[in-house]
Amino acid sequence: MMFQEKIGVRSVRLALGLLAGIVAGQALAQDAPIQRVEITGSSIKRIVKEGALPVQVVSKEVIARSGATTVADLLQKLPAMQGFTIEAVAAGSNSGGRTLASIHDLGGSYTLVLLNGRRMAPLQDSGSAVNLNSIPMAAVERVEVLTDGASALYGADAIAGVINFILKKNFQGLTLDAGVSVPTNPGGKSANASITWGFGDLETNRYNILMTYRHDEQKMVKATEREFSKTSYIPFGHEGKSYIYDRTSTSGTAANVSVAFNNTGKADKDKLPAYGFNPYRAVNGQCAPGFFPYLSSTPAANYCAVDSASTIETVPESKRDSLYTSGRFKFSDNLTAFADLSLGRFDLTARIAANPVSVAVAPNSAVYNQYVKPYLSADQQKYVQTATATYRASEFGTRDSQTITDVIHFVTGFDASVAGWDVNTGLTYSKYKLDERYTGGYLLNKEFRSLIGSSTFNPFLPTGSPGSPTAAQIGSSIFHGSIREAYSDMRAIDTRASRELFTLPGGASSIGIGADYRELNQVQTASTAAKNGTIYGFSASNEFDYTRDSTGAFAELALPLVKNLEVTTAVRYDRYSGVKDANTGTTKGKTQDASTYKVSARFTPTTAVLLRGSYGTGFRVADQAEIAGTLVPGGVTATAYDCPAALIASNEALCKAGRLQYFLSRGGNEQLKPEKSKQYTIGFRVEPSSSLTFGADLWDVRMTNQVSSVSETQAFADAGKFRELFTDFADPATGIKSWAFIDAPINIGRTHNRGIDWDLTVGEKYSFGKMTLNVNGTHMLKASYTKAGTDNEWTDSMDSYGTNAAVTFRNIAKAVFALETGSMTNALTINYRNGYKDQETIPYDVATSKPALSAIRLDVPSYSTVDYQGKFAISKQWEVRGGIKNLMDKEPPLTLRTSSGHQIGYDARYADTLGRTVYLNTSYKF
Repeated sequence: MMFQEKIGVRSVRLALGLLAGIVAGQALAQDAPIQRVEITGSSIKRIVKEGALPVQVVSKEVIARSGATTVADLLQKLPAMQGFTIEAVAAGSNSGGRTLASIHDLGGSYTLVLLNGRRMAPLQDSGSAVNLNSIPMAAVERVEVLTDGASALYGADAIAGVINFILKKNFQGLTLDAGVSVPTNPGGKSANASITWGFGDLETNRYNILMTYRHDEQKMVKATEREFSKTSYIPFGHEGKSYIYDRTSTSGTAANVSVAFNNTGKADKDKLPAYGFNPYRAVNGQCAPGFFPYLSSTPAANYCAVDSASTIETVPESKRDSLYTSGRFKFSDNLTAFADLSLGRFDLTARIAANPVSVAVAPNSAVYNQYVKPYLSADQQKYVQTATATYRASEFGTRDSQTITDVIHFVTGFDASVAGWDVNTGLTYSKYKLDERYTGGYLLNKEFRSLIGSSTFNPFLPTGSPGSPTAAQIGSSIFHGSIREAYSDMRAIDTRASRELFTLPGGASSIGIGADYRELNQVQTASTAAKNGTIYGFSASNEFDYTRDSTGAFAELALPLVKNLEVTTAVRYDRYSGVKDANTGTTKGKTQDASTYKVSARFTPTTAVLLRGSYGTGFRVADQAEIAGTLVPGGVTATAYDCPAALIASNEALCKAGRLQYFLSRGGNEQLKPEKSKQYTIGFRVEPSSSLTFGADLWDVRMTNQVSSVSETQAFADAGKFRELFTDFADPATGIKSWAFIDAPINIGRTHNRGIDWDLTVGEKYSFGKMTLNVNGTHMLKASYTKAGTDNEWTDSMDSYGTNAAVTFRNIAKAVFALETGSMTNALTINYRNGYKDQETIPYDVATSKPALSAIRLDVPSYSTVDYQGKFAISKQWEVRGGIKNLMDKEPPLTLRTSSGHQIGYDARYADTLGRTVYLNTSYKF
């Protein structure tokens, strides 16, 4: 994405002003009459000019040139963005395809997203981060990205920075837009259409009404439609040796069986360990068709496995509708009223592998006597307690989860000039609501139990065998309906005012003051079917009804001490109440408050050079659910584990046979305290000529008292140290108890991130047209954090897959070359991120037919893509754009990460999963 920017020497063309110690400019504005404006991060209106802190401005033209079809796609391509949550996480989660922005790899919880300078209702299950799918793409005029945090204006919790989406205003006419995008590989087609209508000029007619509507559709990409995602049984070579990375599943139609024994009264040396095997292979001498010998098998757990990852979707199917309407009425030169309404619906369906379910096999039943008993020793037969088949309901189809997300965001208020003060006041109502529904593959409890309890059902035979469920039995055993509804409801009022004060040698000083109040209500309810046992083997989501209010006040002072030196100071006070839990009638957690500050300066020794810097503090309270959440089932661990020695010693009967996934529980902590930050920036801008601009900003952020939790990997590796994080849990399908890991937050983490944002713009006019080259990037110097559950054991993810299941890339860069020749513009974009060390893993060594003797780490190569776009202005009204994204059809590189249970062999966060994609967009203005 191209970021155009100029130094204050040509202030008429510059697009950013001094930002109360918060903001600086990186934008090129159009020639226009000088006026006072308010820029992201400051409450002081002033004549636009380059400021004290870095702001990256993404203009309307840059948005169009990117070829992005969603807000998330647009922002993810900015080099300053790392640590995104992407839509693809919908595969196997209840995210609904949410996407979160993250500046400088600090995380979505520390990146404040605004719509026209005001907060939106946050995600129901995050508390502070906004789903980018809530933003109406068609209405976006520009995006201002403040890459320095702790904003005095919006809240001290903006530790990573602020992303402000500025929507269209004062638009006249009718514009129709349409676009289609088609990958050259199968699947993944998308299309969009929008209409924008506005009438009335605010200056001449004293009113303006604007409405815009857009519809988007995205088709699915199946895992088997891309070479890199088609299997979870992956042969690969490393340092001259052949290996197999095996992430196949031990749950299959021709099920394995796990047998537990009653060892009561036996001496330790005589106790029988749990035992597992595959009955089909025991009878037939080989695994069933389509199954693999499980490469992580042991003599006590010798299984067959199925390639379940091949049945998922790499890109989920979705539809999106957004409507934005805005009205502005100018009652006088000093009073303008406004009202903005944004409505959105996002409908996403994610499909993952067929349902793995535990099926109890009754001892001495016909199936048990034929497929289990003959393969047990006499002693084992005598002491059998339970036999459980790890069955996968393949005949019942993939598990299909549909999540419908509805967004309402309404703001009304006024801008006024009173007694020399520029005043802005607004009332906000914002709601984020989702309904999660199961539409396929999930089983009705009563009907499925009746089916598996029949004499003809045999979980140890493959699909299509005699006794397999009929189409009628399958159809009558699948659940269709909602499992949960959740919403965040935010009500807010804010006011801010600014004016000039006294005159200093450098000019007039300015002051900004303001206050805000917010009330956030977050509710989640499980459906009746989810709670009453209608769904087989299902644990309902936690129900809650939390409310918390917050108040804040700020003041900032801009002081032009001398002609070329300005200093800005800002202070803010925030107060958060405890969390009111309507379900229990109690308030959890204490009232928390803090004062924060920011000091910044800009110095221009010459008209071609700008020096700037800042220092400040931040403050963020934990999410409501982190404070008030009760302990509830949270699915299973991301990967499989051997039962740790400490848990064997504590209660071996709760251990599973072999290397398997364990149940997971999640909850909150009432004793959580606020997180705190300290940060600074130092930067410069130089413009030696009208055709060359270069700048860089060094930034540094330290956070303490972070809300953290012990990772499952860390806990299983040292279960003795973290023994309190393990409890027993009864499988809702069978009632059999096993160990479960507790994921609960604590105040203990620390982080230290540092880096340099840089950019270079060169532009020249020639007889044949104008050529522009913009190169910008982020160079990370530090990305350290304490290991989960500690405050002094430091680690990092710099160019390495870390314990946080993520990578911090030292270098991310983008280069855009554009040539404008009359009505035609051609642009070539190169996107780059460096390679990294993969997660350690122990694959299967083909030569020894055993697991590798030591863990290996792949060198994941750097990843670059090239995009092309051509724009042709057919007339003043009609414009056509066409392009190719990922021109070289670059596939994601191989990674052996284990943090995703569904997407195997690649990391969709760091690479393009669609491949080469051809698109065409057209716009016509009447």
